[in-house]
Formats: sequence, C-alpha cells, structure tokens
Amino acid sequence: MSFSDKTIWITGASSGIGKALAIELAKQGAQLILSSRKKQDLELVKNACTEPNKVKVIPLDLEDYTNLTTITKEAISAFGKVDILVNNGGISQRSLVKDTDIQVDKRIMDINYLGNIALAKALLPHFIANKNGQFVITTSIVGKIGTPLRSSYAASKHALHGFYDSLRAEHFNDNIAVTLVCPGFVNTNISKNALTGDGSPQDKMDNATANGIQPDRFAKLMAKAIKQKKEEIYISGAKEKLGVYVKRWVPKVFSVMIRKMSVT
Repeated sequence: MSFSDKTIWITGASSGIGKALAIELAKQGAQLILSSRKKQDLELVKNACTEPNKVKVIPLDLEDYTNLTTITKEAISAFGKVDILVNNGGISQRSLVKDTDIQVDKRIMDINYLGNIALAKALLPHFIANKNGQFVITTSIVGKIGTPLRSSYAASKHALHGFYDSLRAEHFNDNIAVTLVCPGFVNTNISKNALTGDGSPQDKMDNATANGIQPDRFAKLMAKAIKQKKEEIYISGAKEKLGVYVKRWVPKVFSVMIRKMSVT
C-alpha cells in the first residue's frame, strides 16, 4: 500500500502519537484530516506537515459523541472520501479502584470507548459503500492486560478489542480492515493528562512514560503496521510485550509479576 493516494483521518492529532503520526504520514504523501478538541494545536500540527495544503483541520470532542455523524459528513466532503480512520484520541488514568469516583469511570468509557466506536459507526456506511476502508485503533498493552492504577483505562481498551474484533469479522466481505495498535510506554503527555480518582489531571509525568519510546519512532512503526494492514501489533518495550505473552500462557505467573512490576 502507498499512502500517496489515501485520505487518512486522525483523532487525537494535536499532540503525542497522533501528532507524530500525522507528520510521518504527511511525509509519505497522505492527505490528512486532523481532529481533536484543540483547534489551535491542530493548526500547528498542520503547519508542521510536509504539505499543509493537503491537511484539513476538523475539531471534535469524543466525549460529545452524539454529533459525530455531522462531523463525519464534513470529513468525507473535505477530500471526497476517507480511506483510513485512525481512532487515536483518548485519556488515561492514575488511581486505585477504591479511590476512583464512578463519574471518572464513566468519563473514561465515554471518551475512550463510546466516542471511539460512535465515530467508527458514523464512518462505516462510507466504507461499506466504497467496499474499502481501514479502521486503525490506538488501544494499549493495557488493552490486553490489566495493571494497577488503570482499572477503567484498561476496561475501556479491552472493550475496544472486543468491539473491533467483531466488526472485523462482520465486514470482511466488504474489504474493511481493522488494525489494533497496542502501545506500551511512549514519551508523551498521556500520564500528565491522566485522570486521578476525583477527575483532576495527574499533572506529572510517570518515570516509565518519560523513558518510553519516542513518538517519532513510534509513528514510523505504526505507519508500517497500517500499510501492512496488521490485525494487531504491540509497539512497546520488552517488559510490556513479555507481560502480554505471560498473561496469555501462564496467567498465574502474570498475577505475581504484575503485583511486583513498577507501572509508574
């Protein structure tokens, strides 16, 4: 696959993985639609792209998922089509179960799960009509394993795997692909913006996040996975990948490991 003839819509594009991916895909010739809540930051990302004239900014808020059908029509009209949706927007968590208000659980699910799938459902008829399309979802290693301080975040990412595995099976004959991208620790502001038990941001970076993969390196690996239409890929350090495989094959050992592992 070449990206030179593709229109790619990226959510969560104003910073972190989304920003780095936008810049990488622009280098590879894609037409881009960039979305997040922060229009001013999106404009900065647009101007950082190789050909800003091939980039359209469309702000959206995944938490307000009732109006995504209207925004999807605007996105399709921007270049006449959308070939790939990178559902990357989301928010993380840093709080124990016992300390987390239920409204925080709800907000994380609204943004990470319901907003994500509402956008996919809004775009799905376009993919079906074209008999072509690809959903790319930024989930997490925590979408495969649950770790302390991330109960609702892990739940929202696990839910995405279940939804998109089902969608992939249902629409195989419509030539619609699904790529689930599972990051480990990436050096972005995700931990600074993570919600604590009362809903306020943590406002500091975890050590593990600070020592994570650099976003530009991550973006290159993610772009390669999109191009190859991988069904599921783990882009992480060795420890995070080890956790996935130990959980799968020897879950009791994993339970001991995760109690001792540093996740901050």
